[in-house]
Amino acid sequence: MVELVPREILFGNPERLSPAISPDGGSLAWLAPCDGVLNVWVAPIGPGGVDWPAARAVTDDRGAGIREFTWTPGGAGVLYLQDTDGDEAWRLYDVDLRSGTRRNLTPFPGVQARIVAIRRAYPDEIVVGLNRDDAQLHDAYRLSLATGELTLIARNLGYSDWLVDEQLTVRGAFASLPDGAFDLLVRDDGHSTMRRLLTVPADEAPFINALSFAGDGKSLLLISAADANTGRLVRLDLVSGATEVIVEDPTFDVCAAVLHPETRDPQIVTVLRERADHRVLDPSIEADVLAIRGLHPGDFELVGRDDEDQTWMIAFTDDVEPVQYHVFDRRTGKGRLLFRSRPELSRYELARTEPFSYTARDGLTIHGYVTFPPGQPRKDLPTVLNVHGGPRFRDVWGFHPGAQWLANRGYLCVQVNFRGSTGYGRDFVAAGDREWGGKMQDDLIDAVGHVVDQGWADRHRVAIYGGSYGGYAALAGAAFTPDVFACAVDVVGPSNLKTFLESLPPYWAPMAEQWYRQIGHPITDEEFLWSRSPLSRVADIRIPLLIAQGANDPRVKQSESEQIVAALTNAGIEHEYLLFPDEGHGFARPENRLRFYRAAEHFLARHLGGQVES
Repeated sequence: MVELVPREILFGNPERLSPAISPDGGSLAWLAPCDGVLNVWVAPIGPGGVDWPAARAVTDDRGAGIREFTWTPGGAGVLYLQDTDGDEAWRLYDVDLRSGTRRNLTPFPGVQARIVAIRRAYPDEIVVGLNRDDAQLHDAYRLSLATGELTLIARNLGYSDWLVDEQLTVRGAFASLPDGAFDLLVRDDGHSTMRRLLTVPADEAPFINALSFAGDGKSLLLISAADANTGRLVRLDLVSGATEVIVEDPTFDVCAAVLHPETRDPQIVTVLRERADHRVLDPSIEADVLAIRGLHPGDFELVGRDDEDQTWMIAFTDDVEPVQYHVFDRRTGKGRLLFRSRPELSRYELARTEPFSYTARDGLTIHGYVTFPPGQPRKDLPTVLNVHGGPRFRDVWGFHPGAQWLANRGYLCVQVNFRGSTGYGRDFVAAGDREWGGKMQDDLIDAVGHVVDQGWADRHRVAIYGGSYGGYAALAGAAFTPDVFACAVDVVGPSNLKTFLESLPPYWAPMAEQWYRQIGHPITDEEFLWSRSPLSRVADIRIPLLIAQGANDPRVKQSESEQIVAALTNAGIEHEYLLFPDEGHGFARPENRLRFYRAAEHFLARHLGGQVES
């Protein structure tokens, strides 16, 4: 048996995370614990590298910790978002690094702030979105970082997204239509009227993502599946509407692009296959990318650079180690390790994550990943089907703390990109429409059949486990196919699809029709939604459940867990219920994460026979 990795090392706070170089290249900021809470730290960069002894925490969060931050465009401070106990009413704060002054820039109760645009040519201004006047819609404001003054620059008339050019001008928006389609609106400047450039049909809407205006403002870079099955990187002319395809793949979606900081031309485009496939379009960085590939065998990501574009921050993802960060000097063509996020893990034996595929009952090919317990025969293993959330999301190759935890405890971890997951083209996503609890669930059951047929899994010791949509799938597995699973773990999963859809956060309103298209309509499909709701089949559940919920979750309300817990109690069905009063959609506080994983570990061990850390 391999040595058990302590839960604290897997799920506690990382030692350091998310490095960001200042615009002038003279300082480094990152996230690290301060008195047990993630805060932003800053240290100077000298000729010998980062002066770690001079590091200081510049924020003082005492709650759930800071998870998102960025440098101000002029580099005089940092900006960060924070909510209250997971309520997603994000407020925007800044810290002046010279004076140490901290400000709440959006001090409006119940209002959600979003950073819409930061442009380095405007060191003292940014554009933010605020739903002050209508909880459903974020108007665009120009925020002066010098004075804190907010100036309304664009009223939201039903838009899901703003498009801002390099001059910090709102030049476009995506306008929601009643059937789930979108109009792409553009204008020539900040004063002219928006005009419709094109309409994105409802079935294409999940596959359009505006990346940036070109540096000259005459075209728009998009990832779009218009006239194709997969998402392609395209350039859209803002006058004629003509489209130029830059990168496409017949099977997998383009998922990301690195753009030149000034011209906004694409430099690196990523197609997400079993692993990330990076395509270099800019000849001037080919030598840089070649040198970066030689630094580490994992998949790399350019996560930041200074304004001179000479120092790059690179994150490497691997399956047997957590993310590690390197700094790359383009002048010398050399890179060096900056830090590992969880260096304590290096002393433990971790498990490789391997891609696999199988054929679903209707002939569709489904892809996923398996992580086997290290040092054990691949035969008759207790197994956990670990279902991702979204569901318009996908599992990817890399380091997964949850998969490593399960494998380390002796379980085969199975991750499945069932139909409805992204990355495999438009048709694959559309195959999941109105299939919550239907064919999407069948794909999960077929995955269990596949790993059992391979001899890997013991069919009598299989659990279904997941969060958000994965939590729904766990409840559905317990209710619809109780003979397949020995137990189920649900984290913030909907139990009644009608009440779930009726309680979507107000700021999701521009996307509501897309949700209805995906799942069903709470008014016209009430009977259908009830038939696909685990709550409707509680009487059929014959396996134990562990249910965990954040009391402040704005996406999947506490009532979604409470109603199925009440039904389980009334039916006398074995279950455990964990309610976290200071959490939202997931567990941000390390003490809550550790409490949950301890409970889940003991729960799985009781019903599957895996190992438990004392």
